[in-house]
Amino acid sequence: MDHKLPFHKVLKMKDILAIAFGAMIGWSWVINTGDWVLEAGYLGASIAFLVGGIMIIFVGLTYAELTAAIPECGGEHIFCLRALGGNASFICSWAIIFSYIATAAFEAAAFPAVIKYIVGERFDIGLLYHIGDTPIYASYCITGVVFSLLITYVNIRGIEVAAKLQKVLTSIILLTGALLILIAVLRGNPMNLASNLFGAQNSVSSPKSVLGSILTITCMTPCLFAGFDIIPQTAGEIIVSFRKIGKVMVLSICLAIAWYLLIIFGVSNILPLSAIADSMENGLVTADAMALAFASPVMGDVLIIGGMCGIITSWNAFLLGGSRALFSLADYGMIPTVFGKIHSKYNTPWAAICLCGAACIISPFFGRSVLIPLVNVASFGCCIAYFMVSVSFLTLRKKEPHLHRPYRVRHGSFVGYTACILTACMLLLYIVPVPFAQSALIWQEWAIVFLWMILGCFFYSASKCTAFSLT
Repeated sequence: MDHKLPFHKVLKMKDILAIAFGAMIGWSWVINTGDWVLEAGYLGASIAFLVGGIMIIFVGLTYAELTAAIPECGGEHIFCLRALGGNASFICSWAIIFSYIATAAFEAAAFPAVIKYIVGERFDIGLLYHIGDTPIYASYCITGVVFSLLITYVNIRGIEVAAKLQKVLTSIILLTGALLILIAVLRGNPMNLASNLFGAQNSVSSPKSVLGSILTITCMTPCLFAGFDIIPQTAGEIIVSFRKIGKVMVLSICLAIAWYLLIIFGVSNILPLSAIADSMENGLVTADAMALAFASPVMGDVLIIGGMCGIITSWNAFLLGGSRALFSLADYGMIPTVFGKIHSKYNTPWAAICLCGAACIISPFFGRSVLIPLVNVASFGCCIAYFMVSVSFLTLRKKEPHLHRPYRVRHGSFVGYTACILTACMLLLYIVPVPFAQSALIWQEWAIVFLWMILGCFFYSASKCTAFSLT
């Protein structure tokens, strides 16, 4: 089979940096910062993101070398196929696709919640049903479906259109975030930081409780830092030199770590712990911090606009990454070939994009109740793929020592083994319940995981693929 892919090479340095960084910062910095600071405090949350960020840096280095050495559409699929064979390649690819689609579905369910913050109760139109205590309104579902269709259409139109949208929206996010950080430095109160180092529940509790809170936040970070790995998915469409591809991946990770740490600092420096707890009623603590610091509710809405841009950048990027990963599997005959169909006019994998878009259309009908489960299962899927890519990195260092590596990681064995150990430890936290941390997946989340596994087994069997070749 000829795997010379039909995509056009159009993505430049700014494009791939905007795609990766825009995917990583997303919307969580607006909606989840209050949860992080309440759970673990300013210092505890910062430590959690540093620990998660260090793991991602080691994983990112393995990705950087492999992407520069094997710049083909599909990323993880190609790396594992070359190093570990077809079965392992499918597992790795299906896990990262799961993560991408779950994250895109998260954005589809979160977007109507942002609209409600701005519009208020007037947005609650047409009560349909309840999921637990959460009411589901027709207005919420329609908004999520309409924007899902729009983002899907943008991706079908072509990667150039998606990349232009990504650059504009990422610039808006950076501007609003910079305003928050600047006003936090000018008008914040350092006493708020000192009084909330490890969260209210841990202020007089045992070190084990502090560690548990830090681990709970750390387990959320793989999904939050996911996005750099979209670059290898689109490697066949990049015109940047192979060495620069590796560098921009590492740069995007470092920028994302700095972003989250600064946002945590900004919110914690502006709001005392009691105000953060009160603000959690609407769930958008970061916007309330902005409004308080500027003494203007309008500035809270400005930050929300930046957050809305974050939803779209993340949504757009993960739809892009998920569709390319699906296309690569179909191109190698591991899933039905329909997902390898290319649009005759726009030169995009339209069927794969539509599958990702379908998940986004469904998720708003579950309301806010699906947000946390989607984050957790997306993080789980990330870690599976990250572990297998790290193993592939070590395997190819031994199996193909003479492979041309334009971006060669120094101390490769140390980097590879460290990435394997860190990702394996993270996976254990999702699987094995820890008494003092809420890190393991709950049964509802396992149900989502098993449904995706069943779908993967069905696709894999339907393709009737028993052997794979790189030629």
